[in-house]
Amino acid sequence: HKDFGEFLLAFRDITFWLRDPEDYALVLRRMMRSLAEQNVRHAEVYISVGVIHWRSQSFGEIFAALDQARRQSERETGISLYWIFDAVRHFGVEAAERVVEEALRYRDHNVIAIGIGGDERRGPAEWFRDLYSRAAAAGLRLTAHAGESCGPESITAALDLLKAQRIGHGLSAQHDPALLDRLRREQVPIEVCISSNLRTGCCPRLADHPVRRYFDAGLNVVLNSDDPPMFGTTLSREYQLAQDAFGFSDHELRRLAENSFRASFLPEDRKRALLAELKVAGSHEGHKGSTKDR
Repeated sequence: HKDFGEFLLAFRDITFWLRDPEDYALVLRRMMRSLAEQNVRHAEVYISVGVIHWRSQSFGEIFAALDQARRQSERETGISLYWIFDAVRHFGVEAAERVVEEALRYRDHNVIAIGIGGDERRGPAEWFRDLYSRAAAAGLRLTAHAGESCGPESITAALDLLKAQRIGHGLSAQHDPALLDRLRREQVPIEVCISSNLRTGCCPRLADHPVRRYFDAGLNVVLNSDDPPMFGTTLSREYQLAQDAFGFSDHELRRLAENSFRASFLPEDRKRALLAELKVAGSHEGHKGSTKDR
C-alpha cells in the first residue's frame, strides 16, 4: 500500500470476500491453527464489527458461527481467545454505539474489550469519550488504535479522553519526549506492529521504526501481527524481524513475550500460570507469547 488510506480501501475490498457466517468461521479456524503452530498460548482478537455493520450483514449470525468455531478451536489447540469488538472511527459515533451494544450483548461469549480503528484524522477521540466511559462502567476493557497515521496528540487523546488501557501502534509517540516519558512511567502497553506500519506506509523504512528505541527507553512494548495475511507476516515472523533488524536478543524476546501476557486482559491467576510456563519453556528454547490480532 502506498499510504494508510490505500490500506483502508484494500481492507474494505478484501472483506467483501467474507460473505456468510461460514466464511468467517473458516478464517477463525485457520487463524487458530496458525497460532497453534507458532506456539501462541492466548490471543486477543479484534473483530471489525463496524465493517460488518457497514456491509449490512447479520452480525448475530456471523458472531454465532465465529464463537462456535472459537470454542471448538480452543478445545483442539489449547489456546484461549478473547474477542475485542472494534468500531471504525470515521464511521462516526452512532455506528460506534452499535458496536458497543453488540459487545455488551455478547460479553458472556469471551468479549473482553472494545476498540476503535480506522482513520484517526476523520474520527477524533473526543467523539467517543462518552461511549468509552459507558463501556468502562459496564465492565468492558478499553483499547484504541492511536498514533498510527496521526501525530502524538492522538495518543494523548486516547489516554486522556478515552482512558484507553492499551494503545494500538503508538508509532508517533517517538516525536514527543514528554509523551514517551509518560508512557514509560504509566507502563501503558503499546501494541507494536512492525510489518503493518511498513506496509501501510505509516513508517517509511524499516530502519525508521521505533520499536528498539521504545524498548530501550523502558516502554511496555508488546509485539503483534495486526492483519497477518494482508501484511504477509505472522507473530513468529515479527519476533524474528525484531531480532534480525533490531538486534533483540533471545532474552529480550522473552521479555517481550512476558510483556504480552502481563498486558493481556486475562485474570491474574491465568497470567501467572502462563508466565510460569514461559519461564520453564524459556530455559529450554525461545518461546513466543500472546498476540492481539485485529
